[in-house]
Amino acid sequence: MTIFTRLTGAALALGLTAVSAMADTPVLRAAVLKFGTVNWELDSIQHNGFDTANGFDLQVQGVAGGSAAQVAFQGGQADVIVSDWLWVARQRAAGKDYVFIPYSKAVGGVMVPGDSPAQSLADLKGGKIGIAGGPLDKSWLILRAYTLQQDGFDLADETEQVFGAPPLIFKTGLSGDLDGAINFWHFMAKMEAGGMRKLIDVSDAAQALGLDPETPLLGYVMRGETLRDNPELVHGLAAASRAAKDLLAADDAEWDRLRPRMNAKTDAQFAALKAGFRAGIPAPGPVDEEAADRMLRLMADFGGEELLGKATALPEGLFVQPGS
Repeated sequence: MTIFTRLTGAALALGLTAVSAMADTPVLRAAVLKFGTVNWELDSIQHNGFDTANGFDLQVQGVAGGSAAQVAFQGGQADVIVSDWLWVARQRAAGKDYVFIPYSKAVGGVMVPGDSPAQSLADLKGGKIGIAGGPLDKSWLILRAYTLQQDGFDLADETEQVFGAPPLIFKTGLSGDLDGAINFWHFMAKMEAGGMRKLIDVSDAAQALGLDPETPLLGYVMRGETLRDNPELVHGLAAASRAAKDLLAADDAEWDRLRPRMNAKTDAQFAALKAGFRAGIPAPGPVDEEAADRMLRLMADFGGEELLGKATALPEGLFVQPGS
C-alpha cells in the first residue's frame, strides 16, 4: 500500500466520520416571523456555531406572522417558535404540554409627536391612540390597568383607538395623525429616531402596578415531550441563546455584521435598535414565577377568557429554568 493510498483512506475515513456525526446531530426547526428581531439572535447562533457547539443544527424558516408560526408548531412542521408565555399558559391550561425558554424582556410603550404637550397618559384623554395589534394586546392591557390605578379612568373609555399592524402604527404615528402610538420596542426605537417622544414605557407602568419589569415576556416555545425525551436539545437551545446574547451585549462588530438584515434606514435607527435589543436581554437564571403569576392574574382581569382561555393562575412547569 502506498503512502498516498494510506493518506487517501485516512482522509476518507475522517470524512465519513464527519458525515456520520452531522447525520447524528439533531435538527431543530425554528419557524419565526420573517422580519422579526429574533432573527438577529438566530443569525448569530448559526454564524458563530453556537448551535453545533451545543449539540444541534438550527434551521430557520421565515413565516408571515405569529399565527402562521403557531400553526406550523401545532401541526408538527416546526420544533420551536417564539411567542409570549401568556400564550403558552393558555395552551397548558387547555391541556397542551408546551414549555417556554426566556428570550426577551423588551416591551413597547407609548410614543407621542415630538411637539406634543402630553406629559402623562391622562393628557391623552379625548385623543386618538394607535395600537399595534388588537384590543387584547398585552401592552395595551397593562396601560389600561395603569391609568385605572393611577388616574381613576380606563384608557379604553376615554380615547379613540385605532388598531393595526406595527408598521401601520409606525407610519401613522410619524405622520402626526395620532395623539399617541403604542408599538413594539423595535418600532418605538425607529419612531424615536424619527423625532417622536416616548411618553411612558410599558415596563414603567408594569412596575407601578407591582409587576416585575424583569419578567421576560417573549421566549422560545417547545414541546414538553421534547424536554422529557431529549432534554439536552432544549437546554442546548437555551445555552446557544445565552451565548448569542452575551456576544450581542458586548461586541459591536457582530452588530455591524447583522446590520444589513436589520432594516435600519439611518445610523440613528441602527443605534436605537442595537440599544433596544441589548436593554431587552433578560438576566441569566430562573424566572421569578411569583412575579409571572401576578402578571397573568392582571391579564386575566382585563383580557379574560378571550386572552387566556382557562388559565387563571400560572400553570406549573411552564418555564424552562436554565441555571436553576
